[in-house]
Amino acid sequence: MVICKSPAELEKMHRAGLIVWGALEKMRAMVRPGISTKDLDDFAEKYAVEHHARPAFKGYRGYPGSVCTSINKEVVHGIPSASRKLREGDILSLDFGVELDGYYADAALTVPVGKVAPEREKLLRVTRESLEHAIEKVRPGNRLGDVSAAVQKWVEENGYSVVREFVGHGIGTKMHEEPQVPNYGSPGQGPRLQEGMVIAIEPMVNSGGPGVRVLDDDWTAVTADGSDSAHFEHTVAVTSKGPWILTRPKEATGPCW
Repeated sequence: MVICKSPAELEKMHRAGLIVWGALEKMRAMVRPGISTKDLDDFAEKYAVEHHARPAFKGYRGYPGSVCTSINKEVVHGIPSASRKLREGDILSLDFGVELDGYYADAALTVPVGKVAPEREKLLRVTRESLEHAIEKVRPGNRLGDVSAAVQKWVEENGYSVVREFVGHGIGTKMHEEPQVPNYGSPGQGPRLQEGMVIAIEPMVNSGGPGVRVLDDDWTAVTADGSDSAHFEHTVAVTSKGPWILTRPKEATGPCW
């Protein structure tokens, strides 16, 4: 069942979302060759606690970290480790969520480590742009398929593929609520968007084929063909005034990340 949130609930989610945004922005600035993914994870957990929030991923179904750190061919759910040190030219996906006063927020971005190859720069740009196109469709009366199709269309027009095994999701008093939000679909299909609905839209885009596989750690998903992957995400509310990105400041303008 899809649960629509009241204006007061959306404000609570936005407060949680600002913590997610703040942590991710700080981590983005920390990313450099030589830093370990555990360093970033430690920072994220400390940042959440200092802001009176709980890291939502830690312990979720046994996940050991507070932030998912996925490098290059890793699509999602990479586990932070002191032995995983970033190298010049890598791309790193950071996925983070918190719970604050009973409400959740979730976002992700992929950042370059130092100077990266033009092909990787383009993958990051196209993935971010696909999220922006999807967010534009988050309006009352549109269908969920309009959101999904916007991602797929932009990604495939640029020669990439969308991951199908993992999808976005509704979010609120639980990290994962209805509906599921695929990154592929047909316009005009699926549930109608209603004011107060909140969805986490998260394009996962591969430079090669769409296939993925999960490593022996039972968490880290990698591209089946070894190609690069990028991941961007925001928590977005449906309002009468248009999409409200709950995981960034209200006054923010320009690109979504």
